[in-house]
Amino acid sequence: MANKAIKYRLYPTSEQCVLFAKTFGCCRKVYNLMLADKIAYYQSTGKKLTNTPAMYKKEYPYLKEADSLALANEQLHLQSAYNNFFRDKRIGFPKFKSAKRSRKSYTTNNQNGTISLTENSIRLPKIGFVKAVLH
Repeated sequence: MANKAIKYRLYPTSEQCVLFAKTFGCCRKVYNLMLADKIAYYQSTGKKLTNTPAMYKKEYPYLKEADSLALANEQLHLQSAYNNFFRDKRIGFPKFKSAKRSRKSYTTNNQNGTISLTENSIRLPKIGFVKAVLH
């Protein structure tokens, strides 16, 4: 079965906006931490490091507030960018994500109905039902 991506216009409440902002920030933080560790490990050993978001949850407990699948997807995005650089140098080395310039988005997965659509809302993990315009 092919993967499917769908974009919807969401109308979150103020509390949901805070949760979205936390998730965006946590995803960016995990990506930057993993990239920094990969760079340091490669410079010291000359080998690639395989790290996971779970490694950082003790040091940064606020990462537990974000959707764990969103953090896992950041790991996959970084891994593919890192491997693409070593496959072809013209692609360029992965860059750190900026709080100001980076697109505020995240990717999550549907596991056993964690994401569902109703008539006028969408259910997201850790956030709940968010009002949406469904086409």
